[in-house]
Amino acid sequence: MNPKSIVNLFSILVLFFSFSYVFPIIVSIIFEDGALDIFIKTLVGVSSLGMLGLLLTRNIENDLSQKDGFVIIVMFWIVLSIAGSVPFYMSGMSMIDSFFESMSGITTTGASVISNIDVLPESLLFYRQLLQWMGGMGLIVLAIAVMPLLGIGGGQIYKTEIPGAMGEQKLTPRIKETAQALWSIYLGLTVICALLYYISGMSVFDAMSHSMSTVAIGGFSTHNESIGFFNSFSIELICMVFMLLSAFSFTLHYFALYKRKPLKYLYDPELRFFVGIIILIFALAVIISVVSNNITANEIKNIAFHTVSMVTTTGFTVSNSSDWPFSLSFLLLVGAFIGACSGSVGGGIKSWRVMIMINHAYLNIMKIIHPNSIVSLKIGTRSVDDQAATSVWGFFSIYVISFMVLLLAILVTGLDLESAFSAVGACLNNLGPGLGIVSENYSSISSYSKGILAFAMLLGRLEIFTLLVILTPMFWAK
Repeated sequence: MNPKSIVNLFSILVLFFSFSYVFPIIVSIIFEDGALDIFIKTLVGVSSLGMLGLLLTRNIENDLSQKDGFVIIVMFWIVLSIAGSVPFYMSGMSMIDSFFESMSGITTTGASVISNIDVLPESLLFYRQLLQWMGGMGLIVLAIAVMPLLGIGGGQIYKTEIPGAMGEQKLTPRIKETAQALWSIYLGLTVICALLYYISGMSVFDAMSHSMSTVAIGGFSTHNESIGFFNSFSIELICMVFMLLSAFSFTLHYFALYKRKPLKYLYDPELRFFVGIIILIFALAVIISVVSNNITANEIKNIAFHTVSMVTTTGFTVSNSSDWPFSLSFLLLVGAFIGACSGSVGGGIKSWRVMIMINHAYLNIMKIIHPNSIVSLKIGTRSVDDQAATSVWGFFSIYVISFMVLLLAILVTGLDLESAFSAVGACLNNLGPGLGIVSENYSSISSYSKGILAFAMLLGRLEIFTLLVILTPMFWAK
């Protein structure tokens, strides 16, 4: 490992993040909301920390190994969350609440400890949305796209930052060009979403704010009622479309836009599986609602919205789901465990992993029935070797073990099983809202539980292995 190179790159990334405070400063000036002093002080403090690190490690070559990349990613997300919590702390929130809110934002989880969002200053509201937008594609990828200073070492950071299958492929020969392509698509979706929100009746402020959290699949809103505040079918429809687009693999968006191959959407097996899961969960949810009570057209619309919101791990709401049958709420939570497509900004286990596990399990059943048969695992037209399938099952095993350990840690605090199970599931899958006492916000749980759940958010955002690998003695052995 190269500690000086790590500190140097780390300082560049922190300095780069500090410029994000400029945007809430502008918002505070426009709305005169009284929070200008908070963001100016934070900007000065965080940027000074980055500059100090640069001065102490100047003239250092950024020659990084993959091990260094793991350390930088994990450390950066932790420090990023600490730096991001400063405006919340200075606004009057406790230290743990501030850290929880910041971690929830930057990991695009959307779990909040704020019980009354509407009373917050506009600049702080915008800042929450901005945290999610930056965390959506990953600040590291943005840094690689616009900062050649990262040089060769950027490749190792990129591989550990991009979620799912995207971590093993480059769309263009140069990593910098790949990151630029991803961010141009991400920015384009955000701008288009904001324009459509505005045309449909949102204010400029709400349109910009919600477009960032929609495309980031974050779920933060500027109102207590979330998307339901606007009571607009067109806004809900736009939200559903862009939640789905962001839950699709950005590889497909790249091929459709840059390579002029839109048919990739139709032939991608993971995308078909993901859409099939949404349709299946929606159908089951409607059946449960019909059996439980007399369902109306408006309730079907609300179920459709919540199905898309939960499976994509966004977390937006349009109605109070606490009145729904528990079986319906639990079904939607299970959808969040499956999650979005690989290479997207969504959370969850990821559809491609679930698809491989299902197909692999089916093949094993076939071998039991026909022991002499020769069968191979295929996803679409591509063969999946046993090593890849074993890796997926290994991930799932670690995922289940992590979930159970986190659940036990939360249950120790005395939280009921329904709330604890959903809270861990919502945070580990970067979803946000849970069931029970955490269905609206997390303000009523203990500080200990908030700390555990903040760790779960980071674990889910880094897809478990990236974080757990640095906690093993083997990683630090020479």
